[in-house]
Amino acid sequence: MELGIIGQAAGLFAVTNIDDILILALFFAQGAGHPGSTRRIVLGQYLGFAAILAVAVAAAFGATFLPESAIPYLGLLPLALGLKAAWQAWKDRRDGGSDEEEAQPNEGGPSPFEVAAVTFANGGDNIGVYVPVFATAGTGGMAVYAVVFLVLVAVWCFAGRFFATRPIIAKALARWGHILLPLVLIAIGLLILIEGGAFGL
Repeated sequence: MELGIIGQAAGLFAVTNIDDILILALFFAQGAGHPGSTRRIVLGQYLGFAAILAVAVAAAFGATFLPESAIPYLGLLPLALGLKAAWQAWKDRRDGGSDEEEAQPNEGGPSPFEVAAVTFANGGDNIGVYVPVFATAGTGGMAVYAVVFLVLVAVWCFAGRFFATRPIIAKALARWGHILLPLVLIAIGLLILIEGGAFGL
C-alpha cells in the first residue's frame, strides 16, 4: 500500500513539475560562477514548493487561503521577474556588465525570493490537481505525498544543475541564458494569465 502511494506521488510530481527542470537549469546557468548561488536556488525552490504544498494541504482540509479566481493572477510574478531579467540583460549588454560584476562578486544569480516566486506561480495550477488527491488520501497518505514531493524537489534541483553543467548545454546557456531566462519567465507568466482568463483574456 505504502509503495503504491509512493509511486503515485512520484508520478504526480513528475507530471505536474516537468517544466521546472528547464527553469531550474536556466537559474543554475544564471548563477554559474557566483558563490552561494546553488544554495540560494535550492532554498528558493524549496520555499516556493513548500508554499504550494501548504496551500494544497490547507485546501484539502477545507481552508481556502487562495481563491481559485486568484490563481491566474500568479502569472504576474514570473512576468514581472522576466521583464526585470530582460531589463538587466539589456543594461548589462549596454554597459558591458564587467564593472558591476567586479563590484558585486557575491551577488550573482537569482535570489531565493525570485526562485520561490517563479516556482509558486508556475505551480499555482498544480494546487487544483493536488487538492482532490490529498483530500481522498487522508492524513497519512497526505504525509506520504508531502515527503515524496519534498524529496523529489531535491532530485529536480540536482537534475536542473546537472543539465546546466553539461559542457554543451552549459556553453549554450552561457551564451543564450541571459536571453532565454527572461523569455521563458515572460512566456510562463503570459501562459498562466491567458489560460486562467485573467483580466478577461
